[in-house]
Amino acid sequence: MPFIDWRRFIWRRVFIDPYIDPYFSYIDKAGGTITLAGSHLAVAAMPAHHARQKKKEMPAQTRYTASHWGLYAASADGRTLQPHAGDPYPSLLGQDMLAAYRSPLRIQRPAARAGWLARMRGEGGSAGDDRERRGSEAFVELEWEEALDLAAHELQRVRKHHGNAAIFGGSYGWASAGRFHHAQSQVHRFLNSIGGYVRHVDSYSLGAGRALLPHLVMPMDELMAQHHDWNVLAAHTRLFVAFGGVPAKNAQVGASGAFEHRCRPGLAALAAKGCRFVNFSPVADNLDAPAEAVEWIPIRPNSDTAVMLALAHGLIAAGRHDAAFLASHCVGFERWRDYLFGADDGIVKDADWAADLSGVPAERLRRLAQEMAAQRTLINCAWALQRAEHGEQPFWASIALAAVLGQIGLPGGGFALAYGPLNLMGSPHARVPGPTLAQGRNGVGAYIPVARLTDMLEQPGEAFDYNGQRLVYPDIRLVYWAGGNPFHHHQDLNRLVRAWKRPQTIIVHEQFWNAHARMADLVLPATAALERDDIGFSTRERHVVAMSRLAEPPGEARDDYAIFAALARRLGTDAVFTEGRDAAEWLRHLYTEAAAKAELRGSRWPDYDAFRAAGLLDLAALEPQAPVVMLAAFRADPAAHPLPTPSGRIEIHSATIAGFGYADCPGHPVWREPREWLGAPAAAEFPLHLISDQPVARLHSQLDHGPASQARKLHGREPAHLNPADAAARGIGDGDLLRIHNRRGACLASARLDPAVMPGVLRLSTGAWYDPLRLGEGDAANLEKHGNPNVLTRDIGSSRLGQGCAAHSCLVEVERYLGEAPPLSAHTLPRLIPAAGTG
Repeated sequence: MPFIDWRRFIWRRVFIDPYIDPYFSYIDKAGGTITLAGSHLAVAAMPAHHARQKKKEMPAQTRYTASHWGLYAASADGRTLQPHAGDPYPSLLGQDMLAAYRSPLRIQRPAARAGWLARMRGEGGSAGDDRERRGSEAFVELEWEEALDLAAHELQRVRKHHGNAAIFGGSYGWASAGRFHHAQSQVHRFLNSIGGYVRHVDSYSLGAGRALLPHLVMPMDELMAQHHDWNVLAAHTRLFVAFGGVPAKNAQVGASGAFEHRCRPGLAALAAKGCRFVNFSPVADNLDAPAEAVEWIPIRPNSDTAVMLALAHGLIAAGRHDAAFLASHCVGFERWRDYLFGADDGIVKDADWAADLSGVPAERLRRLAQEMAAQRTLINCAWALQRAEHGEQPFWASIALAAVLGQIGLPGGGFALAYGPLNLMGSPHARVPGPTLAQGRNGVGAYIPVARLTDMLEQPGEAFDYNGQRLVYPDIRLVYWAGGNPFHHHQDLNRLVRAWKRPQTIIVHEQFWNAHARMADLVLPATAALERDDIGFSTRERHVVAMSRLAEPPGEARDDYAIFAALARRLGTDAVFTEGRDAAEWLRHLYTEAAAKAELRGSRWPDYDAFRAAGLLDLAALEPQAPVVMLAAFRADPAAHPLPTPSGRIEIHSATIAGFGYADCPGHPVWREPREWLGAPAAAEFPLHLISDQPVARLHSQLDHGPASQARKLHGREPAHLNPADAAARGIGDGDLLRIHNRRGACLASARLDPAVMPGVLRLSTGAWYDPLRLGEGDAANLEKHGNPNVLTRDIGSSRLGQGCAAHSCLVEVERYLGEAPPLSAHTLPRLIPAAGTG
């Protein structure tokens, strides 16, 4: 049996089969969802794909929770979670929440790093001395009152002596599917209530794309919500050309909840209608369509732009481009055409040129260009491609290539950015505004692109370029972080550890004793989603969810809102932050606001009490949606429906970007060679290209200690996938302990020989909790023991335009680790000193 079939077999046996019977048992018992129309409650049948489903009324008082992985119903005793019956392909990872949240790794009570606490209490030591010990000291557990007093004192001190621009409000992503208990909203609202803070913009996942897209088409969030729905794709798309695949493992999540998982069923429906997939990717298994419908074309990482340029050149040279669409709906085509045909540099960007860079046969590129022009074609460009040096270019080139084909705005044609990264893309449901907690006004104008965190800490006062602006890094004295984990998502973690010692105080809200908590000065224990009531809502998902508290918080953990309300009282901003409401009153208020907006649209939502009693609000019944065709109105009449770009059209050449004068991101799509890729001189020393993709069995680093994530590890460490030929050349066997290294750092991982990975590539997924031999020492020789690829990735901006994360431009070497394996400590507690009088 081929190796890849064994992987699927093992995955099913470990993660799917144990849940099949209880899942269908749940469907049999609860085959409907509550539809609320006015004050009436009715049962609406779920989609027909659940063959064993029965139309029965949900049990009274069914309790739900929403998570990034889906919508779940709790058993009567709250001890198990079952996916909602209306989910066509539920993710099972959310069921790990119960076990993970009960872990001994939960932070039970406030704690302060010993050296920092001594300084705060006036017991000796200087800030410079004790900051060097971040990550290596014991923590002293505190009573809540002292912990809150210390936090308020430090906030007030920094504001008084350095101003609010010396406070960085750190919060990055995925904190909660609930719209009120969302750590990012809470910390920003609180810091705004006391005068503001230095914020971040963009994201690690999509930094280059977010900066680029408003210049070319429209803001990225708007574009994501407009993607063709899966039914439109199945009906019309006959050739799906994917750069970087369509990884359904990524689409199992949504930032505010994924309530109907559509990616795998959507791909299957496309194949059933006769759609063919061509997947340009360094790995074969990241397009989850039926295998017989997929052609895998291995491609050297970071060379996708060259292939796109060659395809566009081939179409134009053959006269297969849509000249009328380019003239009526685009600007700058002629300037880009000259570049493709070598007028700028004497290099014709044809198939032979691209073949030398990418490893893709030139003849296959020539044939593909003709195939694309002959039928309804969608060009899908994965987010992973823009997480690289010059990451703006593949996004830009894919849009320009689609414009050359001329199918943008036609059902199932054009481009996508992208199917796969989130469950949102492809939804058939209406886009409506949901409950939103206002964050207030930020009194500080300074900000950074999120991936420039270490630069900010290392280089206060230095100027940098970003998206046409010349900005200056602020001098940060206090970091207040709630939601997210920089020691997971940032690049070159050894460098971050060194920079992390510069601020005078670091305060975090955390749930677990991970590296983020251990590298802080003051740790405040926060509750998790299952431990609080909330309202679940996600753009273009079917339901609004009355999330119920299903478990008691551990120890003395508190909601973020309760923590910030207590601090606001100490700082005199309680009225601004709380507006006189407790958490329950805020939930009622936010829902009532959203219902009032629905009323203006002609949609009648039930009152709050009826909503909470039912548990679910079915938006599909109340707010029906016509088929979604991306940019259809613009195509039909670009004058009446212009794009929000300077020209109102698609900008193949952007005069605005050209005016910035960035050599690393000029005014149209170009090929720029990264400093680290398999075609670079550095490949002689480090001959493997590292792909640090999203993990299968967790979300980023969330639930790394949970059952699913632990079951995927080998010998407790992350699996590193490499081609058998690369393994044989290094004497590596399946399951061997590996040392992966470059000049930035080294980590241990377990070898997994995998023919689905092309030669010259190493695949090590992100999310293993950062676990160096010596926590707090940012030294490239400090071996990371767990398999965290971000000790290896480069901390540079994608370009001066986007300043996005460039993790996927990274070269490494790998060897068997022959010494005694150091013990893992990522999932152990730090040394804790009980508070006085508690034993």
